[in-house]
Amino acid sequence: MGAGSSSAAVIGLQWGDEGKGKIVDLLSARADVIVRFQGGNNAGHTLVVDGQETILHLIPSGALYPGTTCVIGGGVVVDPGALVKELDELRARGFVREPERLLISQEAHVILPHHKAIDQARERQRGSGKIGTTGRGIGPAHEDKVARIGLRMIDLCDEAYVRRALEVSVSEKNAYLKEVLGEDAIHYEAMIEELLEWGRKLSVHVTDTSRYLHEALESGSKVLFEGAQGVMLDVDHGTYPYVTSSNTGVAAVAAGAGIAPSKLDKVVGISKAYTTRVGSGPFPTELDDEMGERLRSDGGEYGATTGRARRCGWFDAMVVRKAVRLNGVDTIALTKLDVLTGIDPLPICVGYTHMGKPIGSIPASAGAYEEVVPVLEEREGWHDDISGARSISDLPAQALAYIRRLEELTGVDVGIVSVGPGRDQTLLLDDPFGA
Repeated sequence: MGAGSSSAAVIGLQWGDEGKGKIVDLLSARADVIVRFQGGNNAGHTLVVDGQETILHLIPSGALYPGTTCVIGGGVVVDPGALVKELDELRARGFVREPERLLISQEAHVILPHHKAIDQARERQRGSGKIGTTGRGIGPAHEDKVARIGLRMIDLCDEAYVRRALEVSVSEKNAYLKEVLGEDAIHYEAMIEELLEWGRKLSVHVTDTSRYLHEALESGSKVLFEGAQGVMLDVDHGTYPYVTSSNTGVAAVAAGAGIAPSKLDKVVGISKAYTTRVGSGPFPTELDDEMGERLRSDGGEYGATTGRARRCGWFDAMVVRKAVRLNGVDTIALTKLDVLTGIDPLPICVGYTHMGKPIGSIPASAGAYEEVVPVLEEREGWHDDISGARSISDLPAQALAYIRRLEELTGVDVGIVSVGPGRDQTLLLDDPFGA
């Protein structure tokens, strides 16, 4: 790596929605390049700047900083219509107006209308056994990618190829939609013209982003890799089958961005001071009561992409410890600490029992994980408003003790503490870029 160059990845340590957008926004002020390396528009990052809320689904959070370059890597599945809409909205507000500010990997796969139709139809058929997918077509797009019949961004820029490839593909997908899922067929002609129009608009951004990132790192640029979702939604290491369709951890950075693993310097793990989850699946510390509703209300726990209410529960050290181990986390960014103000005593999950016996790890079986009982440790809470804290010394002793206990349980120091949604409501103790 070139002298003075630096790179960091931001990884969610729970089931997503940990506040990665805010932390990436904070670190983007210190970075030259911000990269999305996996996921799709099933994830949303909410940013609050000068009191104005911005929700981004595909474009990296660095879009709000002038001078930064935003990269959508090859590991992302791209809904071109959603991307054009998001880009148009940002440009209307004065952001990302120069084409070179947004680079899209030529290898990124495209989400097509039939992917969304299949995704939604399958979820309806699952009934009470639904996974909790957003219905954005993410899973079916990944299926086509692995089956080697997917359409990539470089293909979308080739009109003749798109027409030829999709004529066969849509015919096959329509047969599946009608005969197996009992759904209406996709109209090929309407779809193709819309896709080609999106391809024309996005073609100026499509390039070899792997080469671009390699050269940026070699030249000493600071590069920030922005994860979507959380480690517990990882298709291999999460609570399968209640997971997303891609790898969400640090292992996905190299493959999804197209860089060598040795180019990554630091891993920042993001965790809420409590735990949330969207959709179905095991959640040992879930609070299905007034306290759960209080966390949801005070924390504004509604999905940025779908608006769905998030399930809420106590901090789960078993979950975060696993995520730390899988990702080699160097420092933790602890978000929404302010939401816990006034809760006294304040429980933390320090372990699990299963069938009355302590267990040292999270069961791979979703059925067994549903049966675990959290072992709770109560800590003294605090009652003073901490949203105005601007240094770690401004926090009450009980809040500091809570942070120290989480560090002991996870084995990683907390380097960033968020006490509110605003940019200035962040205590930076350990700068990943060393600035």
